[in-house]
Amino acid sequence: MNTELREFLEIPYAQLEEMNLSAKQQRMDRTPVDVVREERMRYLTDERGIKAVTVCFSDLEGRLHMLDYDKKFLLKSADNLTFDGSSIRGFSAQKESDLRLGLDWNAFYWLPSDVFGPGKVLIFGEVLERDGTPYAADMRSRLKHLSESYYQQHGYTCNAANEIEGFLFRGRHAEQRYYETGKFEFITTSGYYHTLPGDPLRDFIDAAAEAQRAMGFMNEKDHPEVAPSQFEMNYSYTEVTAAADQVMLYKLLCRQIAHKLDMTASFLPKPVTGVNGSGMHTNMSISGEKSNLFYDAAGQDSLSSFAWDYVHRILHSAPDLCLILNSSVNSYRRLDPHFEAPNQIKASAIDRGSMVRIPLGNSKSARIEVRSIAPDANPYLAIYALLRVGVEGPLPKSGRANQDRLLFDNIYDAIDAFEGSKIIREMLSEEVQAKFAQLKRDSADRCPRKLGTLIKPAEVQFHHEVTNQHLWNQF
Repeated sequence: MNTELREFLEIPYAQLEEMNLSAKQQRMDRTPVDVVREERMRYLTDERGIKAVTVCFSDLEGRLHMLDYDKKFLLKSADNLTFDGSSIRGFSAQKESDLRLGLDWNAFYWLPSDVFGPGKVLIFGEVLERDGTPYAADMRSRLKHLSESYYQQHGYTCNAANEIEGFLFRGRHAEQRYYETGKFEFITTSGYYHTLPGDPLRDFIDAAAEAQRAMGFMNEKDHPEVAPSQFEMNYSYTEVTAAADQVMLYKLLCRQIAHKLDMTASFLPKPVTGVNGSGMHTNMSISGEKSNLFYDAAGQDSLSSFAWDYVHRILHSAPDLCLILNSSVNSYRRLDPHFEAPNQIKASAIDRGSMVRIPLGNSKSARIEVRSIAPDANPYLAIYALLRVGVEGPLPKSGRANQDRLLFDNIYDAIDAFEGSKIIREMLSEEVQAKFAQLKRDSADRCPRKLGTLIKPAEVQFHHEVTNQHLWNQF
């Protein structure tokens, strides 16, 4: 198609990074939303090269949804955007289908045009009821509200950084085609230290890391992982809602870039039998006005008593949280001790089989690392649950959690614990608890009840990040 007549916005990567970092700093500085809204709307009005605004939101399972609004329409209708909630798994029933979208003007991104096409910007939305109140199953809104309430009540700034592993497979739509092919094809068998420059995996990592940097991720390091065709790209910590947004953008960028390279970026926790699975290690800390509240030079492993209480609350409630952190049939294959699985309900500075690891840290970097989270978990729900339980959850009677337990090895036990949990019910509401459990049971019931040794097509086909209406009906 001839594009000579189109003059849509295309911004060089270095300039993109400056613009996105500036917007991110406004967000971290808690610039009043009215100020940011006016600034963004004025920019959209004045910038003639923008054709559309991509509005993103997440469903209850953590799948990203995107709606493109014509710029002029959005500027006129920003306070009255609606969509059909009954088309989203885990949202409203057909008889109450209309939901609204509010715009989080602080979560605004300029996009690399070679990845997403020219003339587009992206903004995260908040799902609202018809009357404009927050929608209970929108975990992004609930995480944002929790973070803001902790800041207003206690002066806490809640921080997170996610280390997201994934696999790169040959061919487009490799996950959707798995029920036909029965296999994934590595694009390289090189691993951690053996992938050379110019290798297809390295080319993909370079392209994805460049795009992330341009979108203000503040990259730290990137590398192939232990398993063949496995990757990980690390970036700096930030406030928890922004951190969860970055998880969604990380996976979106990886999938889009892989697609352009005729490949598939997969975030299944255990896509291939016999090799290491993928995790989403989540580093968390809480800071006050001037200091990291998790740090104490004299404390055990240099953590404060506040941080250790946070850890022991999470460990104590680990069975209740297990389904949130490992929300697919496939994720329970990763909790296998033969592959460095973090399935032990304990905390350790050195044992990587522990659910919680205590990394080496100082007054700036002291944190905890929750290792048992799968990369397909809803990041808003997972971080919300960990934060809420870590700060407000019950402490074990002894003050220290029993460290001789293991996480569940199958999703049915995790669903039962989740459904029966008073902590989850108080945290999410009975309605959202029931919705999430039913979604997980619906998928699990289409898969083998016993995992066995080999990955089965059904656990890929009916995975919440893979399935679609066509695949769901192939049963």
